[in-house]
Amino acid sequence: MQFDYDDQNIFAKILRGEIPNSTVFESEHALAFHDIQPQAQVHVLVIPKGPYVSLDHFARDASAEEQAGFMAAVAEVCRITGVVDGFRAIANTRTHGVQDVPHFHLHIIGGQQLGRMLPRD
Repeated sequence: MQFDYDDQNIFAKILRGEIPNSTVFESEHALAFHDIQPQAQVHVLVIPKGPYVSLDHFARDASAEEQAGFMAAVAEVCRITGVVDGFRAIANTRTHGVQDVPHFHLHIIGGQQLGRMLPRD
């Protein structure tokens, strides 16, 4: 699969400092900031600093250092936000996954009891 990165997407602009954000954590490989339309008490987006379109693109093409740095950022966001009772990590991908921004991002959602994502049979 070909992954064409659009460097004019909103997260690329945030990474370049063209659009402000409410930063929660930043490292060499990742930036985490509060979602502007939070779906729960805690709703933070964690994005890699590299030009990756989706989770599968990041998993395939990011270096081991980038991947480890991203996961360390996720862990730090969870510590900072105090989601000790649990959280949901969501990566919406492409059209069927309802991905709004074509830059890989992980939603960390928690801080309250969340409902089931899918009903049990």
